[in-house]
Amino acid sequence: MAKESNVTPRTGDQAFTRTSDLGTVAEATYAGALSFMRRRYTRDLSGADVAIMGVPFDLAVSSRSGARLGPRAVRAASSHIAWSAPWPWEMDPFEQLAVVDYGDCQFDYGNPANIPNEIADQARAVLATNTALLSIGGDHFVTYPLLKAHAEKHGPLSLVQFDAHTDTWADEAGRIDHGTMLWHAVRDGLVDPSRSVQVGIRTHNPEPLGFNIIDAIEMHRTGPQAVAEKIKRIVGDQKTYLTFDIDALEPASAPGTGTPVIGGLSPYQAQETLRNMVGVNLVGMDVVEVAPAYDVADITALAAATIANDMLCLYAAAHG
Repeated sequence: MAKESNVTPRTGDQAFTRTSDLGTVAEATYAGALSFMRRRYTRDLSGADVAIMGVPFDLAVSSRSGARLGPRAVRAASSHIAWSAPWPWEMDPFEQLAVVDYGDCQFDYGNPANIPNEIADQARAVLATNTALLSIGGDHFVTYPLLKAHAEKHGPLSLVQFDAHTDTWADEAGRIDHGTMLWHAVRDGLVDPSRSVQVGIRTHNPEPLGFNIIDAIEMHRTGPQAVAEKIKRIVGDQKTYLTFDIDALEPASAPGTGTPVIGGLSPYQAQETLRNMVGVNLVGMDVVEVAPAYDVADITALAAATIANDMLCLYAAAHG
């Protein structure tokens, strides 16, 4: 499939009118259909390398709701950065990967107990085509059904989690909670905590379940390059799922989230860590917990969109 040239097209709305899933095409940042990074909307994954899927779910929050509107906000914010290759990466992921916007996961909000299986089933359908998933939440619980689908395909995974919270608090079977889903994931054998790492943590948890923790203080003291090298030593060549809770960032840079905690990472620290993680065997990824109602000038959504695009660069480095 031929790629588009990087010129302003005569017709806008590249979410519908683009003729190739490769290449970066400039389009007015203030207009047009708001797919993620102006990628084509489609459910046809033949030839696609990565599908973007929104997961507009926030029924598992313990504090402020509103992350169900996160996918829409992140797509809108991505229009501001879709016109060019991402700086300072020395490549454009869309030159190497055919990326499409798969739209949003569908489920019946009136039957919340069924939603985890509905999310997992739709993720399975994408992964069955050998297309990778970049999911946009939604609250952090959505990572659990996404992990379930990925582990069924790839086996137990290493997890790299950027977050203010460990999300490993003890729970009971069947509960839906964005602070306990990794307790379930470990018990279900979806992730290997000994080969996993949590970055940016700055809340107490008496039982980390064997996860390696790089707290926010370590990030501030040692810097993102040292943190990235530590992450790579921990996960090795294991197949890895990357999840980024936007509350990993300092609230000044990400106020639009449900459970903000001061003292977090700067956007630079987060991005520089991701840039230095090239070599990680990434098989799946998500960005979660953007709650636009609490955002200021869309800076949280912009941070999430940019970090999601960095994840695509990281995936392209491993698989492009």
